[in-house]
Amino acid sequence: MRRHSKSVQKSGRFLSWMERHRVHSVLFLGAGCAAAAVLLFFSIYTRGTTVTYDGKVLASLPSEAAAEDARTGVERMTAQTLGRSFKIDDSLLHYDSGWLRRQDLVDKETYQDDLFKEIGVVTEAYCLYVNGERIGATPYEGALEQLLEQLQLSATNEGTISCTFAEDVRIEPELVPTDEIMNLGHLAETLYSTKTAEVTYTVAKGDTWSEIAESHGLTSKELLALNPGYNIDKLQIGEILTMSASVPYLTMTVVQQERYLDRVFYDIEYTDTDSLYKGDDKVTSPGQYGAADVVANVTYVNGEETERTVLSSVTLQQPVTEQRLRGTKDRPTWHPTGTFRWPVSGHVTSYYGSRRSGYHGGLDIACPRGTPVYAADGGTVTYAGWMGSYGYLVRIDHGNGYETYYAHNSSIVTSVGAHVYKGQQIARVGSTGNSTGPHCHFEVRYNGARRNPLNYL
Repeated sequence: MRRHSKSVQKSGRFLSWMERHRVHSVLFLGAGCAAAAVLLFFSIYTRGTTVTYDGKVLASLPSEAAAEDARTGVERMTAQTLGRSFKIDDSLLHYDSGWLRRQDLVDKETYQDDLFKEIGVVTEAYCLYVNGERIGATPYEGALEQLLEQLQLSATNEGTISCTFAEDVRIEPELVPTDEIMNLGHLAETLYSTKTAEVTYTVAKGDTWSEIAESHGLTSKELLALNPGYNIDKLQIGEILTMSASVPYLTMTVVQQERYLDRVFYDIEYTDTDSLYKGDDKVTSPGQYGAADVVANVTYVNGEETERTVLSSVTLQQPVTEQRLRGTKDRPTWHPTGTFRWPVSGHVTSYYGSRRSGYHGGLDIACPRGTPVYAADGGTVTYAGWMGSYGYLVRIDHGNGYETYYAHNSSIVTSVGAHVYKGQQIARVGSTGNSTGPHCHFEVRYNGARRNPLNYL
């Protein structure tokens, strides 16, 4: 009862207190609501800056300082990409600060990307590099990888073991000038095409066509293909020859496994006979190739075979041995060897080809009067005497379509019909006929047509 009485007393005092402080509670509740409203406002809105470029709203950032910082970054990266200074026109940029919804704000990186796109001077792209040289760029991710894959697929089939590029091929994401963005079709044409890698050589005194070709790793035929229409018998000092032409952007190496029928080479058996000269032979029973089923790995570089490794070879048909007679009879010393030596030792004063006084059909080799003149190769003397502007002339038929001329001699030490061997003296140097000093005028003719002697000596 006492506890109950005390409880009633406390309740009465609390009700009295509430009655006295009723106005204060209303004020407290109002203040709480106001604080909640303020907190709600600041959770939704914040101070920020809206950026407008050329009349178009680009983005909203936390502050004008952040927008300016992003602008500076865009100007710097654009200048680096273009390789020159770049400044955004102040009249195109406008900043408007005020209360903005927090969800409308973007970070600096997003704003930079938008500003890059709006300016349009540079573009984020994927660039294709071949040995460090940028070939092209595209804004489409994965497009260059697909293009390279298509190039490789076009060169392969079911027998392909591998297909690789010899060059260092890389794809890098980076900023590029917008005008360097390429259409993918154009980029594919570029990779299929060739680039100029021309190397030239200036003809010098004493050069011959075959020597120039050999020194540059070419055959005479390959050199002529690089210089079409060129007369190889009329080399002129100072002329410029092309040593290499265009080369492909990409070198594709493809290894294929191939199966095919191949020839099996036949052996040759010789029987000695004194009815033929040494070095000559005669087929009495021709050989026949055999046949084999071959499996090989073949390497192609840009479509041209560079290596063939035979994995297996099964003979299907045996070859037939060829029978030949081989000469044992001593060959006359005057028979041609097929190569030419210098007729005299001296200084070349006039080369084959055009010169001021007209066309020159041979070599002028200056040396003292009376110097021995030797046969360039074995053969038969078909002329030995005076011949107009040639003066005293010796002409030798080498029996293989070639003839050699030795002109302006002071005297002749052979005669028509004589068989002379390579290196045999046939005359002495002089200055007879149309000559301005002692020298040997040497000509090489094939089937009657003059040839440049330097291509044979």
